[in-house]
Amino acid sequence: MKTIFSKVKLKGRQIMLLSVLVLFAAVAEMMLPSLLAQMINSGVTDSSQSTIFLLAAVMAGVAALACIVNFLSVRIASRISTDFSAVLRGQIFEKVQSFSAAELDKFGTASLVTRSTSDITNIQNFLTMLLRIGILAPMMAVAGLIFSAATGGQVSSVLTVAIPVLLVGCGIVILLASRYSIKLRQKLDRINQLFLESLEGVRVIRAFNKQKTESLRFDEANTDYAATAMTSGRITSLLLPVINVIFGVTTTAVLGLGAHYVETGAMEVGSLVANSQYISMVLMSVMMLALVIMMFPTAYACAGRIAEVLNTETSIQDGAFSLQDRPLRSTVEFRHVTFAYPGAPEPILKDISFETHPGEITAIIGGTGRGKSSILKLIPRLYDPLFGEVLIDGVNAKEYAVDDLRALIGYVPQKNVLFSGDIASNLNFGKNDGTEQDWQAAAQIACAEEFITKKENGYHGRIAQGGTNLSGGQRQRMAIARAIMKKPEIYVFDDSFSALDMKTDQTLRKNLKAAMGRATIIMVAQRVSTILDADRILVVDDGMIVGQGTHKELLQTCPLYREIAEIQLGKEAV
Repeated sequence: MKTIFSKVKLKGRQIMLLSVLVLFAAVAEMMLPSLLAQMINSGVTDSSQSTIFLLAAVMAGVAALACIVNFLSVRIASRISTDFSAVLRGQIFEKVQSFSAAELDKFGTASLVTRSTSDITNIQNFLTMLLRIGILAPMMAVAGLIFSAATGGQVSSVLTVAIPVLLVGCGIVILLASRYSIKLRQKLDRINQLFLESLEGVRVIRAFNKQKTESLRFDEANTDYAATAMTSGRITSLLLPVINVIFGVTTTAVLGLGAHYVETGAMEVGSLVANSQYISMVLMSVMMLALVIMMFPTAYACAGRIAEVLNTETSIQDGAFSLQDRPLRSTVEFRHVTFAYPGAPEPILKDISFETHPGEITAIIGGTGRGKSSILKLIPRLYDPLFGEVLIDGVNAKEYAVDDLRALIGYVPQKNVLFSGDIASNLNFGKNDGTEQDWQAAAQIACAEEFITKKENGYHGRIAQGGTNLSGGQRQRMAIARAIMKKPEIYVFDDSFSALDMKTDQTLRKNLKAAMGRATIIMVAQRVSTILDADRILVVDDGMIVGQGTHKELLQTCPLYREIAEIQLGKEAV
């Protein structure tokens, strides 16, 4: 709680105004029993209709005023909590945007979604209750005790027993229920994770007829969550019965003692009625406060999870080196780089060293899971190496500001991600102020123009979330065009030609080479035919470079490359 309230400040003026309104509401509600007592003692007892009508009118006015004040206080409390949650949600979004891939892997997508939605909503609901009831209930309780002592005398002594018993009973129930708050959030993360996996992998699940298997996995997590929630619910359900029992016993004791004092003439009937209402208000205030406190464990658990995100410092920190002071241009160099993913038992890359030059194409090939894509992820600093250096234009990548570094790079990831909107908005990810002429030039180089022009609205044709209304090859060409729009000094293609046919692949590479100028290209490829004309080919096996050279050189010097080439091109062609 301390962390999130230090990150998002509540507005003092709004809190002060809310407190004043709540105070007025409490005073107005406390006046009603006194007015009722006067009506009974002066009006009913003396059969004075004028007194009854006058006091009834006053009570109606006070009740109406209290209603208006309560409405305003609820509105202000809701406004404060809504603004608070909106700012907090924005801070989490910005924080997550600054995370490196390591921090994203640590939390997981499902957990981050839960924290930024459900957890913040729980805190918002708690804050609304705290601002409304948390301020009103203590005022009502204190005022009720004062008015009860003034009107009831000895009858109010019942509260000295009732309130401690009520607090102890509610405290035990709340303490038991709070133990399940964190467990419930963790189990909800698991449900969201499975649901997200099933949505993203729905085609694979159906292709392998694994609907029942996935349903069983989800049912298991869902049942586990439901069992924990039911246990928590059973404990929570004890709160109202405990309150009702204490409430009933207290009311009975008050009326019993009050009847005795009325009979002896020590108390008037009106005072007894007023006193019983004041005591009810005190107990009701304690009960409302208990309900707010009961929400605290869940809100506290949610706040802790949000604070964990906000307090996590990204492992990718900005440097201070200026781009203008770079000694070189369009070069990438790896010097004895070793890298392991967080939590991995051993490095995925071991002693990687190579260098690229302006205007050259460097290709990386090798078996699946050998570390090819991991090399590319180190260039835009999605991760940092454990040992060694990645130099961009002769300077360690860590010396640059992250935004400056990535401004030099046009990155096409292995999984092509498009965003909902239109084709133009996706292309403008590479260049914010891109014009239709820029779109056409980039699309022509990426061989995407032929399917874009066939769309009804052309470059303003709709793109569904994730680009699901495009084929795999179309998404891949869109992602390449987006990188070309940026006109970077360094192109990084992570297996970005795999969904293209041979003809489109060849044409795209020819266009790219003609348009790249002094830029350098580093690409991961699975097909030998894609990298035949590369200036440098790195053969990666088991996280190490086992061969380096041109296609012809590697056929002579690298058995693994020759084996791959013979499998793909045929022994005769090789």
